[in-house]
This record gives sequence, structure tokens and C-alpha cells, in this order.
Amino acid sequence: MTGNIFTNIFSSIQLLFAGLWFVVRIILEYFGFISDGNDRTTGIKDIRDEYKKANYK
Repeated sequence: MTGNIFTNIFSSIQLLFAGLWFVVRIILEYFGFISDGNDRTTGIKDIRDEYKKANYK
């Protein structure tokens, strides 16, 4: 019984960190800090270029 509880808690924590890493990666890709090589298919590069052209201050 207790082994099952620990497994469930560990799985939940793993899922939480996977989701957080996914969000952080999207933010880092958006601002150009990292690239997964698929910028054309995700459209991140186009969004980043439009942001630079708008020259927001």
C-alpha cells in the first residue's frame, strides 16, 4: 500500500517538472536563447523576427 502511494507521488512530481520544463523551453525558444532546429515548423523564428521588427521598447 505505501509503495503504491510513493509511486503515485513520484509520478506526479515527475509530471509537474516535465510540464514546467516544457513551459521554460517555450519561453527560452521565444526569446532566442535556445533553438531545437525546428524553428520553421514551430513558427517561433517568425514570431521572434516580428518582435524585433516592431522594435518595442
